[in-house]
Amino acid sequence: MSCRRPSGGRGCRRVDGLREEADRIQAELAAAELEWQEWVIARRRAGTVLAPAGSSTAEAEVTEDLRDTDAQSVPGDAAKPKSQVPVWCQGLAWSALPVDYQRILTALADRARLGQGPMTCQEMTAVFGMDVVPAQVEALRSKAKRLVARGWAAEPAPGRFTAAAGVAGPGGGS
Repeated sequence: MSCRRPSGGRGCRRVDGLREEADRIQAELAAAELEWQEWVIARRRAGTVLAPAGSSTAEAEVTEDLRDTDAQSVPGDAAKPKSQVPVWCQGLAWSALPVDYQRILTALADRARLGQGPMTCQEMTAVFGMDVVPAQVEALRSKAKRLVARGWAAEPAPGRFTAAAGVAGPGGGS
């Protein structure tokens, strides 16, 4: 269990349940943002293809609307390096991940390469040179769980993480 309460119990289960729900919602949000960005790109391309040869006020309005739409999506883009983890698929490179998540996968891959088995979040905290305190450990646990939820990592036993089967090294996808 990831809670560190002496009695564990209901409060701990609630915290774990809320973390799982937050991870699920983050995954849905990432998928919805990707779908929205694809729609904006499609709309821009359709506007370019369907635009008359001469510039018109209607074209200027469409272009202005698209710029406004893109500007509204910038805050989500600005948050991307800190929070968005794409769902893993064949051929997706580690560079698609925020740096913190790349570090976690590198540590897990190094551990597997050395034949040392799954890694705990306490071990990751120490490897990264951080203080092994609950706040730091839980921050890493949240990120590791997000990697598991998105298919980049596996959790063969509670609290023990490895890189997922099929996830290649930092240089390339599969």
